[in-house]
Amino acid sequence: MQVTLDKSYPIKAPLDACWGVLSDITELATCMPGAAITEKLDDKNYKGSVKVKVGPATAAFAGDIEVISIDAATRTLVMMGKGADKGGSSASMQLTATLVAGADGTTSLLGKADVIVNGKFAQFGGRMMTSVSDMILAQFAGNFEIKAIAATPAGSASSAASSEAAAPQAAAPAQAVTELNGLAIAWMLVKDFFGRLFGRKS
Repeated sequence: MQVTLDKSYPIKAPLDACWGVLSDITELATCMPGAAITEKLDDKNYKGSVKVKVGPATAAFAGDIEVISIDAATRTLVMMGKGADKGGSSASMQLTATLVAGADGTTSLLGKADVIVNGKFAQFGGRMMTSVSDMILAQFAGNFEIKAIAATPAGSASSAASSEAAAPQAAAPAQAVTELNGLAIAWMLVKDFFGRLFGRKS
């Protein structure tokens, strides 16, 4: 089963700080909840893992990451990730991420992801997979923004938007999502199922 997502996320950090995060594959991987780089094979190939926590239990997925291209001129990264669990289910994602500077000192993170799943994940259906992917990517973008703001040199953000981003952080610092919560994913699937059920009846 394959789903394609086209997303745009506003990031309250300047372009250079965002590119510093996007172009650092090891740092970028930590933006994905539960993900980590476990081994660097060369400049374009890495071994990685993703952990999903469901209550007290934790499931682990091992996989490979390939950097297909990275272009500093267009601030674009293209990468492919593939992984599988011990039960034989597998998933792959080709991601194209581009950064676009905003006039107010912020940055837009544009992403297109082609996700293919096989095994038990495929039984959820395309709409449910899209809902789950949306949730995971939103968490990824939130973590990305936290890292980009932290990487912004003090005093370099002169725009009003950057000042507004800094003020809430000082009052209530945003917390990165470090675990991929299986219960949250399951709840998303349940809501999507009943939404479709009652939608058909109405």
